[in-house]
Amino acid sequence: MDYKETLLLPKTDFPMRGNLPKNEPIRYQKWFSEGAYERMKANREGQEIFTLHDGPPYANGDIHIGHALNKILKDMIVKYHYFQGKAVRYTPGWDCHGLPIEQKVEERIGKEKKEAMPVSKFRQLCREHAAKYIEIQKEGFQSLGVIGDWEHPYVTMDFKFEAAIYRTLCEVAKKGLLVERNKPVYWSWAAESALADAEVEYKDKEDYSIYVAFELSDKAKEELDLHGKAAIVIWTTTPWTLPANTGIALAPGEMYVLTGDGYIVAEKRYDALIEEGVVSGQAVRKFAAEELENKLAINPLNGRSSHIILGEHVELDGGTGAVHTAPGHGEDDYFVALKYGLEVLMPVDDQGRYDESLVGHQLLPNPEEFVGMHIFEANEKILELLGDALLHSSTFVHSYPHCWRTKKPVIYRATKQWFIAVDETPEGADDSLRKIALKGIDETVFYPDWGRNRLRSMVEGRPDWCISRQRTWGVPIAFFRVKKTKEVILDEKVLNFVAAIFEREGCDAWYDRPIAELLYPGSGYAPEELEKVQDILDVWFDSGSTWNAVLKSRNYDAGEFPADMYLEGSDQHRGWFQSSLLLSSAINFHPPYRSILTHGFTVDEKGEKMSKSRGNVVAPQKVTQQYGSEILRLWVALSDYQSDLKISDGILKQTAEQYRKIRNTFRFLLANANDLEKLRAVEELGDLDRWILAKAAGVFREVREAFDRYEFSRGYSLLNHFLTNELSGIYMDICKDRLYCDAADAPSRRGAQSAMALISRSMLALVAPTLTYTADEVLDYAPAVIKGEWRDVFDAIYEPLPAVESPFDDGLLLEAREAFGEAVDRLKKEKVIKSTLELAIGGVIDSLPLKGKDLEDWFVVSAAAPAFETEELGSFEVGGMRFALHRAPGHKCPRCWRYSAEAEGALCKRCAEVLG
Repeated sequence: MDYKETLLLPKTDFPMRGNLPKNEPIRYQKWFSEGAYERMKANREGQEIFTLHDGPPYANGDIHIGHALNKILKDMIVKYHYFQGKAVRYTPGWDCHGLPIEQKVEERIGKEKKEAMPVSKFRQLCREHAAKYIEIQKEGFQSLGVIGDWEHPYVTMDFKFEAAIYRTLCEVAKKGLLVERNKPVYWSWAAESALADAEVEYKDKEDYSIYVAFELSDKAKEELDLHGKAAIVIWTTTPWTLPANTGIALAPGEMYVLTGDGYIVAEKRYDALIEEGVVSGQAVRKFAAEELENKLAINPLNGRSSHIILGEHVELDGGTGAVHTAPGHGEDDYFVALKYGLEVLMPVDDQGRYDESLVGHQLLPNPEEFVGMHIFEANEKILELLGDALLHSSTFVHSYPHCWRTKKPVIYRATKQWFIAVDETPEGADDSLRKIALKGIDETVFYPDWGRNRLRSMVEGRPDWCISRQRTWGVPIAFFRVKKTKEVILDEKVLNFVAAIFEREGCDAWYDRPIAELLYPGSGYAPEELEKVQDILDVWFDSGSTWNAVLKSRNYDAGEFPADMYLEGSDQHRGWFQSSLLLSSAINFHPPYRSILTHGFTVDEKGEKMSKSRGNVVAPQKVTQQYGSEILRLWVALSDYQSDLKISDGILKQTAEQYRKIRNTFRFLLANANDLEKLRAVEELGDLDRWILAKAAGVFREVREAFDRYEFSRGYSLLNHFLTNELSGIYMDICKDRLYCDAADAPSRRGAQSAMALISRSMLALVAPTLTYTADEVLDYAPAVIKGEWRDVFDAIYEPLPAVESPFDDGLLLEAREAFGEAVDRLKKEKVIKSTLELAIGGVIDSLPLKGKDLEDWFVVSAAAPAFETEELGSFEVGGMRFALHRAPGHKCPRCWRYSAEAEGALCKRCAEVLG
C-alpha cells in the first residue's frame, strides 16, 4: 500500500518564488488605487500620532540609489510606527525652485531667447520642467512600495506654498533678523549668483603663490626715520584682487623687521623667507606692528595708497605676516576694513569679469584693456605689470571653494545681499538666534548621536546666512523700496497683501503686475515712488521653511509640529537640518523636529563612490526589474545605514538569499497550519511548543527594541539567526513527524500548529514595515487562524507572543544536538546510515530535560532509552556525559519511516492507530 495519501502533508498555494519584478507593480497599483494611505489613517484614528516630515528631493532627473535608500528608510520607519499601533503622517514633498532647473531650461532654449522673453514666461518653463520630474520621481518612489500621501504631496512651487515661504520671510523680518548690507559673499560667477555656505564644496585648484613689495610712502619713511628702500612684503594666491587692495593687515603685538635688501616682514617669518629666497640680508631694524599702524604704503600696480592696519585674523604660520587686504574680496578683509574705514573696491561683475569701475578708479595701468576680461585670465598680465615689485612667484595646488552646482571655482565678491543675522536676538526672545538654535540642538534626539556634535559645530561657527540670490526661478524677496531713501517697507498690511496675491496667483505676479496693483490700497505710499527688490530667495530658505508651509499651515494633513523626525543624508547637517533649525528658532524659538536621523551614502562593494565614468552605478530601476523592490528594501534593512552603504550585484544576490529564507519560512508555517481552525491554549501545548514560543517571544522582543532605536540591521540579524537556527534548524525539523503522521486532531499536532500560527502572526507585523509586499501576499494565502480579522497587511498590528516560560533550560540540549550532528555526519560519510531515524540514542539520557517522544523528536531518532541491545554505531560526549548511538531496535514503518514497527513491512503502533 502507498501510505503517502494518508499523510497530512503541508499544503498551501503561497508560491515558493515571489516573481517580484512581475507581481510587485500589480499589487502596488492596487494599494495606490484603493487608497492604502487613507486606510492607514482611518485604521489608527484617535491614536498617538507619529509625524515624519519629508525632506524634499529636488525635482530634476530620475531617482538614483541614494533616493531609494532615503525613501525606503523613511517608509520603513513610518510603517514601523504604524504596525506598532500609532497613527502616522507622511506627506512627500519636492523642492522645485533653484539654479539647476534654471540652467537646464536655459540650456534648452538658449541664453538669448531667455533674455528676450518675459520673466514669467521663463518661470513657466521652469515650472513645467519641475512638474515633469515630480511625476517621474513619484512613479519611481511608488515602485519601491513607499506609501504616503501621494495624492496631496507638498510642492514648493504651488501657489499656496510660495505664499507660505514668503510669509516665513516676513516673519523673520518682523523678528528683526533680516538685514541688507554690502558684504563679500561666496559668489558663483558661473551661476551669476551669491552662494550660501551649504552650496560650496571644496576641490583642488592650482593657484599662484606670489610675494609683492609695497613701498612705504615718503611720509611714512620720514615718520619712521627710514632712508632708502623700505617696502612691506605681502603674500597672496589671488593676483587678480591686487587692483582692489586698500590695506595691509599686520598681526597686533608682533615684531616686524627691515631686511638688508629693504623689505619689511614679520620677525617670526624672517628665517623662512630668507630660506625661500624672497628676501635677503641681515635684519637691520625692528618695528612693533603698532609703530606701523596707520602708515601708508603704495600699491605697485596703480600707485594708490594702501593703509597699514592691525588685524586679529593675521596668522604667522605662513606668508609674510603682512596680509594683502581687499575688502571687496574677503570676509576678514571686509570686517577689518569696516573698523578702519577703508574704501571697499569691487571692480568685478556678476560673470567674474572686470567692469568699468576699473577705469573710474584707475585701478590698473591702461585699465580699458582689462574691462570685460575674466579675472582668472588676468593673473598673468597682472604679474607682468608688477615688475620688480614681484619678488617671487610659483604655483601650487590647494583645496579651494567651488560652486556645488556648476563645479566651477567661486570668488569672494562684495555685493548688496540679504542676510539673516544669527547673532541678533529675535523680537520676543531672550537669546540670540545662534544661542536659541544651539539650545534646540541639545534638546533634540540624534540617530546616531554623533550628529549632535556635527550640527552643533556647524551652527557655532557659521556666519550670517546669506539668503538672497540674483536669479529668476525662485520665490522673490518681494519687498518694496523707497527710491529716494532706499528704505525697505516692512509694513505688515503691505506684506500681507502681497502674500494674499501670491496665494491666488503665485509669485509670477511680482514680475507681471505693476507696483500699483501689488501695493496695499490703503498703505499711504505712492507707487511711482517705490521700486521692487529683484532678488530671489536661496532655495535652502524654501526647504528650510517647509515646517511652516506643511506642518503649521492647514493646507496638508501632514501631522504635528514639531515633527517627530527629520531624516536625510549626513550632508544635510549643513543643509536642510540647519536651515530648518534656524528658521524655526527665529520664529518659534525651538527646533521644528524632536529627532534627527541621518544615513550615509551609497558606495560600491569596494567602498568607492559611484560614478558613471567608473561604471559602478547601481540604478534602482534596474534592481527592481531584476530582483524586485523587496530585495532593495531588505538591503536597506540589513545595512548599517549610519555609515556608507555598500551595494553591488553580489550584495543584492546575498540579500535575495536572505529574502528567500524569510519567504520560505512563512511558506512552511502557512502550509503546516493550513487545517488548524482554532488555536490551542498555551498551557495545553507540549514542552517543545512552549519552548519555541518562549524563544520566539524573547527574540521578537529584542528585535522590537532594536527597531525602536531604528537599528534595523541589528534587528534583522537577530531575526535571521532565530529563523535559521532555532525555528527552521530545530523546531520546524523536529515537528515534521507529528505534523505529517499524527492524527489530524492529535494534541501534539494541534499544539505545533498553534505555535506556528502564533509565531506567523506576530512575525508578520514585525517584518511588514520592510517587506510590506510579502506580508500582504502572505495574508492572501494565510488560513483564518493566522489572518484573523485582518483583511490585508494594512489591518495588521504587532501582537507580542503570549507570555510563556520555557519549560526547560535548552543549553545542554543544544550542545547535545550539535555533538549528535557531528557524530551523525561521520556515520553518513562512512555510509553506515542514510537517515537519523535509523538510530536510537542511549546513555545518560535521564540527565536531559526532555523525555520520551519529545526527546526522540529533538534528535529526530526512532528511540531513546538508557540502554539498547542493538549494535552501537557511534557515540558523543557533552559535559563529560557519554551518549551512545545504536541501530534502532524496530523495523521501518512504511508510513512514517521511523524504525519503531514490530515487524518488517508492518505499521508502527502510532500509525496503525491513526489509520484505525
